[in-house]
Amino acid sequence: MQRFKSLVTFAMALLLLAPVSMFASSHREAPITALDRTADITDWYAFVSYDHPDRVTMILNVDPFLEPSNGPNYFPFDPNVLYEMKVDNNRDGVEDVTFQFRFTTTIRLPGVFTGYVGGIAGIPPITALSGPGSEGLSLSQTYTVTMVKNGISTDLTGGRTLYALPSNVGPRTMPNYQALYNQAVYRLGSNVSAFAGTVDDPFFIDLGAAFDSLNFRMGVGGVLKPKVDGDDKHNYAPDAVAGFNVNSIVLEVPITMLTVDGKLHPASDKDAVLGTYGTTSRRKFTVRRSPNPLVTSGAFQQVQREGNPLINELIIGTGSKDKFSMSDPSNDSQFASFFLDPLLAKIFASFGIPVPPAPRTDLLPLVVYQAPICPGCGPKDSGPIADLMRLNTGIPPTPVASQKRLGFLVGDNAGFPNGRRPIDDVVDIASRVVGGILADPVKYGTPIGDGVNLNELGYRNTFPFVQPAHNGRNSHHIGPGQPGCTGQPGGICPVK
Repeated sequence: MQRFKSLVTFAMALLLLAPVSMFASSHREAPITALDRTADITDWYAFVSYDHPDRVTMILNVDPFLEPSNGPNYFPFDPNVLYEMKVDNNRDGVEDVTFQFRFTTTIRLPGVFTGYVGGIAGIPPITALSGPGSEGLSLSQTYTVTMVKNGISTDLTGGRTLYALPSNVGPRTMPNYQALYNQAVYRLGSNVSAFAGTVDDPFFIDLGAAFDSLNFRMGVGGVLKPKVDGDDKHNYAPDAVAGFNVNSIVLEVPITMLTVDGKLHPASDKDAVLGTYGTTSRRKFTVRRSPNPLVTSGAFQQVQREGNPLINELIIGTGSKDKFSMSDPSNDSQFASFFLDPLLAKIFASFGIPVPPAPRTDLLPLVVYQAPICPGCGPKDSGPIADLMRLNTGIPPTPVASQKRLGFLVGDNAGFPNGRRPIDDVVDIASRVVGGILADPVKYGTPIGDGVNLNELGYRNTFPFVQPAHNGRNSHHIGPGQPGCTGQPGGICPVK
């Protein structure tokens, strides 16, 4: 009975955390990552590929709120960070398949004051990531992709050199950025594809309103009106992340590379369900020896992790956020005390929004293997309490034209919380789940949301499923009183 109560409270808080935590996803939510931005995971996505239903795409986004114009070094991946994507395929909360990414930086023009230059001083514009046309690419990054499975490491690059896509500096330096983006997409064989680079941050939210004690814009946030709630094509409030970039690592692999037996399974089979998350790690010791390169040594120590969006940000107490970040999901029962009396539910209740009483058994599917995401799971298959994003690979992808931002809640079963796609409005979904919609959609189905219903640039519907980075010279953001809210009169975002 005590274990059941712990499961309930943890799940309750987990989902609870999602709504408020979602108010920035995992952008700088813990003390350790606030000081270590290149190891900060902003978002984790995992979904069955829209155009290849026999494959899974995983996206690990790191390094938040990248201002496109912020030179001269811009935003390279950190060569001293180990970036990993992890998959649990036997429901024990421990990774069984891991994909590792390591980056190497080369400064090719040490006498130049900026990382990228072109179309000036005899240096041609940057039109290629390597070879002719890459002369102005002073800061060049390559990376490796390694799969670790059954204790065996396999290099997935096939001996190729993979280049990371740099930030979009501007039209003089990079006159055809789309061409550079296309060059950064690698087909590695055996239906494995890889991409790494700076891209538009696909997350969307009225962040300022959310963190001002849920002070949403009047009429377009909080409890949404039917017009706003039913519109997946427009924004009615400012998207605080619009115009910012993020560093993205994307990997597409066959489902059979991930399942416990190397086979495809129907949605009703428990072996179709995977638990996924991303991590960043650093060597135990770092010695800075300027002007010489720094030296790292010792085993890798985890700095950050993310499964479900927003768990750490607003549920875990500040004194325990770093511990949570550096712990493994299988040990998450140690944080159950933070979920015994979830603050977000109290906030909703204070606004007059009905919420279910504890224990919140309706939230259990977020932290254990259970229906509806795992309909084939019985009591013995639930596994330990663990913050994993669970994905049922037997549920086919929803055709792009039929995808809904509210995902699972409105019958689009290929969306969050069954995995997560860039289109999924996790702020609104998680808020409603915390409000109790899974317990009783009629009694507890209050349409809570922020009025930001989509990413300003839209979505890419083929690999790598992320949009090219914003132009550094001509970038802009969308704030209160500024243009950018396409569902509002004149396209102007409301202030109040």
